[in-house]
Amino acid sequence: MPGGFVEYGETVEEAALREVREETGLNICLDRLLGVYSNPNRDPRAHIITICYMAHFLSGELKAATDAQEAPKFTLENLLNMELAFDHKKILDDVANIYQLKGN
Repeated sequence: MPGGFVEYGETVEEAALREVREETGLNICLDRLLGVYSNPNRDPRAHIITICYMAHFLSGELKAATDAQEAPKFTLENLLNMELAFDHKKILDDVANIYQLKGN
């Protein structure tokens, strides 16, 4: 789940594409908005809002870049069983519900 901050003059969509490219070396196409996660308590560092997209791979080779130390691959099922920071479990639960991988 690469992520980062929107730069001045950049759309959130451009930021999503840039952050994925910078952190993973991959070029993607955004398919749809998954959700906006804005609970003021979701990140203890500050009130951070996440705008999350579903996307698909276009090109590139998966590798850690810029501020990422590694770029491992996981299945959604594996991720759903991991302890994750902030509200990333909620985000992945929303993905799983779209693909009907778990019931509500």
